[in-house]
Amino acid sequence: MNLGNLVTRSALFWADRIALKDERIELTYAQLEERTNRLANALAGLGVVKGDRVAVLAWNRVEIAEAEVALLKGGIVRVPINARLSADEVAHVCKDSEVKVLLVDEGHLAAAQQAFNESDSLQTLLVMGEGGSYEDALDQAETDTVCADVTPDDIMVHHYTSGSSGVLKAAMHSLRNRRAILRKITFRSRLYPDQHETFLHVGPITHVSGMAIMPLLSQGHTNVILSRFDVDTYLSTLAAEKVTQTYLVPTMINRILAAPNRGDYDLSSLKLLRYGAAPISPARLREAVEFFGPILNQGYGAGEVCSSVTLLTEADHALAMNGRPELFSSCGRALFDTDVKVVDDEGNELPVGEAGELVVKGEDVMQGYYNAPELTAPVLKNGSYHTGDIAYIDETGYIFIIDRKKDMIVTGGFNVYPNEVEHALFERPEIFEACVVGVPDADLGEAVKAVVVARDGAEIDTDALIIHCIDKLGKFKKPHSVDVVAELPKNDAGKILRRQVRDGYWAGSDRKV
Repeated sequence: MNLGNLVTRSALFWADRIALKDERIELTYAQLEERTNRLANALAGLGVVKGDRVAVLAWNRVEIAEAEVALLKGGIVRVPINARLSADEVAHVCKDSEVKVLLVDEGHLAAAQQAFNESDSLQTLLVMGEGGSYEDALDQAETDTVCADVTPDDIMVHHYTSGSSGVLKAAMHSLRNRRAILRKITFRSRLYPDQHETFLHVGPITHVSGMAIMPLLSQGHTNVILSRFDVDTYLSTLAAEKVTQTYLVPTMINRILAAPNRGDYDLSSLKLLRYGAAPISPARLREAVEFFGPILNQGYGAGEVCSSVTLLTEADHALAMNGRPELFSSCGRALFDTDVKVVDDEGNELPVGEAGELVVKGEDVMQGYYNAPELTAPVLKNGSYHTGDIAYIDETGYIFIIDRKKDMIVTGGFNVYPNEVEHALFERPEIFEACVVGVPDADLGEAVKAVVVARDGAEIDTDALIIHCIDKLGKFKKPHSVDVVAELPKNDAGKILRRQVRDGYWAGSDRKV
């Protein structure tokens, strides 16, 4: 079944119900059906055919969700681009995926133009917003229903992640994978057509925060979309829209809990708060349950497995509050039809309580990285995805992640690889050596820390280093702080001992991530 047809069906069942809403516009299901057909037809008029790639680059807005539906209808591969990426990275994504059309908001026009200039495949930019070429294309297109013939193995999404390799690469999601997402989120969020939900999206809906959009649309629910996170705007929207479900990353939870006026809003309509994408301390999680009530559930997953593969339920959080506090350190138990195991270096399943690598198998595991077999082979073995996370499973099936095999930093729900930041630092002439690590941060989970050694006779302006990294990498990859040291620890071969540097900042912490 073409998943875009689910919206066609919802428009038949609930034509006048609000499907999508942001700070600017709202669309009923009938309007969404018409606009997505127009967009699919407009793309066809631009020469886009089934299997071609179309990218989306924008801050959160209704058009991102609208594009997802239209591309599903047309059997077109969607390439969602993180709006925080640098212009160079945007150009890389467009070239790597051989993007044919880029849908872009006005805030990213410079990056889009660079991608257009550097990519041989990119033929058209459609600019969102009033008076833009995106709306012009819709106005001129037909409203005929589009429903391409697709198979379960057809690729539907190129989901870019830097993962543990530090290289931006596209995890290929098939139609089968996207169906698995729909089933799991419908199950996890208990989405029923006879119990209307209003879901508030505030994280980037091009990525994890947007995974719920199609499941919600398939059941006739309402998606409210905020362009960016701000505590007061978020809480006031929860109250005004009588939101029933939402998704947050731990950084957002931390900022809400730190807000002195957090109790001024009526959040009585909220009955489910999903969270994930980064670690959160047990103490802060307990505080969150005390504030929001027993409505939290946590999912653990990755771009390579399309959605959550474990679930720490609301009941698990209640149990952690009353007798099993260690569960606040767990990411839950295997979810739905996914097989989750802990294995040794030879791939043998380990017994209860013994730590090893977490591996995942099921219909939500990606099809590999696009045009990158050398990156696919180490992580995708016999249909199982090797996460690189070190974990153990207790006697009742709860999974506890205790470390990462590699050095990726997860900060505020985003992945940062140390080599990327170090390469930027080494562009500065005053830097002799550099080591970038993740350090504990109550707000972000982990913060990016640069530890540097100056060249002889040079002085280091740490603020200038941070600004340099923002210019080269984008804000979310910048070091949040820089320590200048006389020397860095090395092994006998002269290699910097990153783990030793990192461990010094994590001394006394119960967790290593």
